[in-house]
Amino acid sequence: MQPGKGRKGKSFKQKLVLKSSLAKETVSEFLGTFIMIVLGCGSVAQAVLSRGLFGGIVTINVGFAMAVVMAIYVTGGVSGGHINPAVSFAMCLFGRMKWFKFPFYVGAQFLGAFAGAATLFGIYHDGLMAFAGGKLLIMGENATAHIFATYPAPYLSLTNAFADQVVATMFLLMIVFAIFDSRNLGVPKGLEPIVIGLLIIVISSSLGLNSGCAMNPARDLSPRLFTALAGWGFEVFTAGNNFWWIPVVGPLVGAVIGGLIYILIIEIHHQDPDPDFETEQSEEKLDKYELSVIM
Repeated sequence: MQPGKGRKGKSFKQKLVLKSSLAKETVSEFLGTFIMIVLGCGSVAQAVLSRGLFGGIVTINVGFAMAVVMAIYVTGGVSGGHINPAVSFAMCLFGRMKWFKFPFYVGAQFLGAFAGAATLFGIYHDGLMAFAGGKLLIMGENATAHIFATYPAPYLSLTNAFADQVVATMFLLMIVFAIFDSRNLGVPKGLEPIVIGLLIIVISSSLGLNSGCAMNPARDLSPRLFTALAGWGFEVFTAGNNFWWIPVVGPLVGAVIGGLIYILIIEIHHQDPDPDFETEQSEEKLDKYELSVIM
C-alpha cells in the first residue's frame, strides 16, 4: 500500500469546525445578540410601522423578552448566552468568567447588535420609507428611530434616567444570579431561558415607562450608531439632552450592584452542603451552571 493511501481527508464539515473554544464563544455571542435585535426590535418595528394595528406595548414587551429567550436557547450551551455586555462584565467581576474573554464577548455583542439593526432595516426598508413620506425622523409622532434604540420620555432628567437604568439592570442581574444559584430554589435544567424571559417581561412592564428599559449597552448603542449612519443622522446622539450614554453606563453600574446585593445578602449565607451529598451532586451542579458560570 502506498504511503497515505487509504487515508481519508477532512470532510468539509470538519474543515469548518472551530478549534478554539474562545472563537466558538465569540461567534455564539455575535449570533445571539443578532437574533435578539432582529426579533426584539422587530417587535417594536411591527407595532410602530403599523401604527398600533399589528402590535402595542404588550407585544413589544413579550416579543422582546421572547427574542432574548430564543437567543439564549441558541447560544447558551456554547457561550452562556450573555448577549449583554453588562452581564459579561458582572460575570467577570464576580469570578464567573475569565477577564481575558471579556473584550471578545463584548466586541461580538456590539457587532451582532449592529448587524441585527442593519438586517431589520433591510427587512422593513419599504415600510420605513412609506411611514413618513421617506423621512427618517427621531422625534415626533412619525418618529422611527426608537424602533432601534431607546429614547427618554420628555419629562425625564439625565439623573433620573441614569437611576432608571441602574435600578432596572440591578434587578436583572440580581435575579439572573438567583436563577443560576444551585443552592437556592433554582430552575429545572433547560428552563432557565424561559424564566429569564419572564423576568424581562416583568421589568419592562414595571420599569419601562421612563426610557424603554434597555438594560443592555450593545442593544442600545450599536443600533443607535446604525441609525446615525443609515439616514437618521447623528442627532440620535444628542436627542434627549445627550441621552445616548445612559443605556451604556447605567447598565454596567446596575449589573455590579445587582450581583453584589445577591452575593452579600443571599449567596454567601448558604450553609455548606454535606460533603458526601456535594460529591454525589457535583456533575449535576456543573450542568446547572454551564449556561453562564463555568466558562
